[in-house]
Amino acid sequence: MPSLTGRHGADNKRAMTANRSAAFFDLDGTLLTVNSGKIWYQRERSMGRLSLWQVVLSVAYLTGYRFGVVDMNQAIRKALHTVRGLDEATLRERTEQWYEKDVRPFAAPGAWDVIAHHREQNHRLVLLTLSSPYESRAAQKHFGLDDALSSRYEIVDGRFTGDFIEPLSFGQGKVQIAEQYASTHNLDLDASYFYTDSITDLPMLHRVGHPQVVNPDPRLRRQAKTQAWPILDWKA
Repeated sequence: MPSLTGRHGADNKRAMTANRSAAFFDLDGTLLTVNSGKIWYQRERSMGRLSLWQVVLSVAYLTGYRFGVVDMNQAIRKALHTVRGLDEATLRERTEQWYEKDVRPFAAPGAWDVIAHHREQNHRLVLLTLSSPYESRAAQKHFGLDDALSSRYEIVDGRFTGDFIEPLSFGQGKVQIAEQYASTHNLDLDASYFYTDSITDLPMLHRVGHPQVVNPDPRLRRQAKTQAWPILDWKA
């Protein structure tokens, strides 16, 4: 006859695994105090890889992104057009070097204690961002997170086609990506946390059980007050 203690122990272990919580983090304006996209375009311009008009368009899209008034699918396709045909390994190396030199210094001071708290609670730590997979992996390593979920780019024969793989990690797309990830890793989104600064992340804030607003844009601040969500300051 099997041990009742052993059976109950196994049941409890399965229950704990099935109900495990996660802490999801946006990157730009949340874990970072800046929008790294702006830094990237400025750097590419200085290297002669972008025209002045491309930089102007990029800044306009970044501004529209912050306030949720731009077609992000179209914006990302325009951005990817600048690397169409480029070897993936080249962009990966370029991005890693850029992150270490230009982005790493902008880590939000208040993020570290929160990350440490969730790690102590055995929560799975996951980056959830619109950023490229190459910047996302660099940020994951920088902040010591367990995984990174990001936009994915279409690659054929090791080179960029200029398109992305749906869903884009933006708006409702973030929810789709998080739900798929949660299903794969036995995570309970209703018991999970999401930290962000942007109104564009409202769908994901509503999806988790513990929405957390960090240095929010004006529209998200109003929403947070209406919903009685915590408003955190990670710049201090």
